[in-house]
Amino acid sequence: MATATEAVPVDNTASNSSSNNEPIIIDTQHDDMVHDAQMDYYGCKLATSSSDRTVKIYDVSGDSYTHTATLQGHGGPVWQVSWAHPKFGVVLASCSFDGSVLLHRESRPRDWTLVHAARQLHESSVNSVAFCPHEYGLICAAASSDGRVSILSHEEDDSWTVDYISDNSLGVNAVSWAPYNNNNNDPTTQSSLQLVTAGCDNKIRFYNRTATTTTTTTTTDNNNNNNNTCWTEQDVMVNNSELSHTDWVRDVAWAPSIVPNVNIVASCSEDCTVLIWKQEENQGNWEPTLLHTFDQPVWRVSWSVTGSILAVSSGDNSVTLWKAGLDGVYSQVSQVEDVASQQ
Repeated sequence: MATATEAVPVDNTASNSSSNNEPIIIDTQHDDMVHDAQMDYYGCKLATSSSDRTVKIYDVSGDSYTHTATLQGHGGPVWQVSWAHPKFGVVLASCSFDGSVLLHRESRPRDWTLVHAARQLHESSVNSVAFCPHEYGLICAAASSDGRVSILSHEEDDSWTVDYISDNSLGVNAVSWAPYNNNNNDPTTQSSLQLVTAGCDNKIRFYNRTATTTTTTTTTDNNNNNNNTCWTEQDVMVNNSELSHTDWVRDVAWAPSIVPNVNIVASCSEDCTVLIWKQEENQGNWEPTLLHTFDQPVWRVSWSVTGSILAVSSGDNSVTLWKAGLDGVYSQVSQVEDVASQQ
């Protein structure tokens, strides 16, 4: 059996005879349920994670794909993966039910090594992992069922430091980073890291990193951190008095910046709804609007690279695509058929 630092190389090339307008169907050969699938920055590599405790890597070109490696080392189901920006090399983070986050790098084609193992990072399952915009450095956040979010930062001496954000006691399901320079007209906040979390207490929360050590209502634990930074919950109003989630928030996604000084966040929930949160001025209130009420719980939301289209994955095995019109109202523009289940 491969150790935690080993990747199992394989040569398994397959192709589809489908046209360019049809989806590519990939036989992952996982031994259990697949929980996540992420393309890299260039759209040439695919990583999948599964309950079989492995991550599989594929090279994708046109309508063909090649299974190039299987990454091992987790002691439980692997819930999510995230690619770092290519300026840091080919780096992949994965999070698991075992409370750990592993970071692997492809040093040579098909040769993967474990560069950092954050084992026992959390006291419970780590449900989500995401790298921040590359302008801030090699930093990733991990959300856990223990109610905390950990921030792993790569330092100049090749060490890793970790900060913790205490979010809520019921658990955190997802985390998403704000795009770089999302407050374009406020130069004092351009260098501030910001993120949003999805909680089991039916709420979303916004945090930003500051250089102050002033006591706040948000607890930040600094373990092995020498940067004198802390994370604080943003002092902005999330207007949920009339419209809010009534069950666990399963996922949250911060949209890429399109319009200056307009921030948009999408959240989805067990209550079968997707909400679009909009902030139209720096440090202004976040106003929610209902995108749609689905027939089943909604598990994932994801924005396109341009931030104009939102993909929604729901419990009825469907993926729908939504786009805002000139009036700001979102409408469904497409639905991705579950071709694999029909074969």
